[in-house]
Amino acid sequence: MKRALFPGTFDPFTNGHLDIVEKGLDIFDEIIIAIGTNALKKTMFDLETRKKWIRDCFPNNPRVTIVDYQGLTINYCADNNIGFILRGLRTSNDFEYEKQIAFVNSDLAPTIQSVFVLSGQKYGAVSSTVIRDLIRHHGDFSKYVPKAVTIDLERS
Repeated sequence: MKRALFPGTFDPFTNGHLDIVEKGLDIFDEIIIAIGTNALKKTMFDLETRKKWIRDCFPNNPRVTIVDYQGLTINYCADNNIGFILRGLRTSNDFEYEKQIAFVNSDLAPTIQSVFVLSGQKYGAVSSTVIRDLIRHHGDFSKYVPKAVTIDLERS
């Protein structure tokens, strides 16, 4: 069984993230969406809210699991018998950043492979940071996040 970890803060989970998971499901038997704690990032939304949004995007899909973790992504993979790290690329800057991490991960755990998937063209210019700014300043964020996220944010 090919299992891949898709790590991120997912603050919030976007249509771009959804696109990467759907593409990953064409490649892997299981995708573990892993919400990591990043000491350099202050999140806008709490962990339970982010987990709920992701669960709502994949109701009753046994091939998608949502977890949270702390520490190095590569260690989580090694400790949980996960052979692949799935990463989405929007820009050449993403590639350069992800390539550096992949090289270090390969050095630390040579049996765990990084797999890069290009985001859909319509998601290439939109990041969670941009979406958080739209939310903060009451801009229209609805076309950038899954319906479950939009509904939940509009209620609050």
